[in-house]
Amino acid sequence: MATRTGQEYLAGLKDGREVWYDGKRAEDVTTFAPMAAAVRSTAALYDLQHDPAHRDTLTVECPEFGERIARPFEIPRTREQLKAKREAYLVWARATCGMMGRSPDFLNVMMMSLAAKKSFFAEFSPARAEAVTAYYRHVASKDLFLTHALLDPQLDKGKARHQQDDPNIPLRVIDRNSEGLVVHGVKRIATAAPYADEILVWPFPPTFQPGEEPYANVFAIPMNTKGLKTLCRPSFAATQGLKADHPLSSQFDELDATVVFDHVLVPWDRVFLHEDIRFLNRMYRETRMREFTAHQTNARLEAKMGFLYALIQRMTEVSGYAQKSDMMEMLGEAVACLEVIRSTTRSAEEQATVDPENNVLYPDLFALQAGRALGPVYYPKLVNMLRKVGGGGLIQLPVSLSEFSSPIGLELEQSLRGAGTSGQDKARLFKLAWDVCGSEFGARHELYEMNYAGERGALLAGLQREYGRKQFYTDQLDRFMETV
Repeated sequence: MATRTGQEYLAGLKDGREVWYDGKRAEDVTTFAPMAAAVRSTAALYDLQHDPAHRDTLTVECPEFGERIARPFEIPRTREQLKAKREAYLVWARATCGMMGRSPDFLNVMMMSLAAKKSFFAEFSPARAEAVTAYYRHVASKDLFLTHALLDPQLDKGKARHQQDDPNIPLRVIDRNSEGLVVHGVKRIATAAPYADEILVWPFPPTFQPGEEPYANVFAIPMNTKGLKTLCRPSFAATQGLKADHPLSSQFDELDATVVFDHVLVPWDRVFLHEDIRFLNRMYRETRMREFTAHQTNARLEAKMGFLYALIQRMTEVSGYAQKSDMMEMLGEAVACLEVIRSTTRSAEEQATVDPENNVLYPDLFALQAGRALGPVYYPKLVNMLRKVGGGGLIQLPVSLSEFSSPIGLELEQSLRGAGTSGQDKARLFKLAWDVCGSEFGARHELYEMNYAGERGALLAGLQREYGRKQFYTDQLDRFMETV
């Protein structure tokens, strides 16, 4: 079983995991209302792998596995393979309008990148390199859905982990034996954790200081591991009314969660690094995971921003001012933002270089980092364009589109009619816009896009610090200065 169907994914979730919502345990996450819609949407992504129209894009015959695997797991060595990976990301992203930021392909490509740099883990220990490689093959051969947890609880931000009033709250090693590590503590914002198969844990940001060694661990375990509890945030999934009343939030609300480890045993074959701040601080950069994960996230953002651009365009049309100069200017700005993000993946593919250490072709980091730096600016800008176009029309909408079939349907139709469109069709479009820019679901997405790549100031400073073409441009300046 190398590429799962949606039904196989759903069956795997009935595993006794401990998921809590509003003080109650969810006995079956596939049917539990606050998360059932996202579970179904994820299952639909797996089914696309078996759709003849998408099978050859989303999956690939892999000689190393002797079978067909999901495309994100393929280790790329040619530009054609890099481009094929991007096309696979776009198929899944467009299927969810870009609204599922942690679809399975994100962690799939992260695991691929870690396995491709097994030499980094071998420097720590040959056994840890073997564990990373074996786990990658396990995840790829079973086509698993991983989540990850990076962040510690927001306690006293002025203190290190071991200096907190209770240093046992952040996740740390409390024991080790012949079977593995025993970890205890809390990690937060594990997106999709309630309905993922397994969880990859590693601390971020990589700024560990002496004394924090017990917290510096990288490992993966199944979500039904004994002692692992998943505590969900409030669901923003709309469960009432027609699907058209809440077209996005009724399908794509990814539940974020806090994960609590209560004396959890992590077997040695699932431990990739442990209790070493030097290696932990190096991992993010030296495994080169950023190149591959940013390739996926920028493709997803392209799909999401393309969806918003089309929505803004349609709203100006039904409002009757698509040709007004100020609206044309605004739409042109939306196009410019979309095309910048779209260009980052393609530029990164064209400028890709082979790493001689493993003969893997890596997309250009700096092109991709530009997208990660600009996405948090561009996405809110397009959301604000929706608010500008919709204006008060976003507020005065029917409770449900079913009202158009009620005794007040005629009055609603007359009051909501647009330019060349019926009141009902205009209401459907504006309800979609509200889901993006006015609902809890929409607010979560705006916050997500502003923060998913980390604190933007740190990202920009890192981009300057690591910029590989800095010397080229400064040399050019220096040569010119010698002539004047």
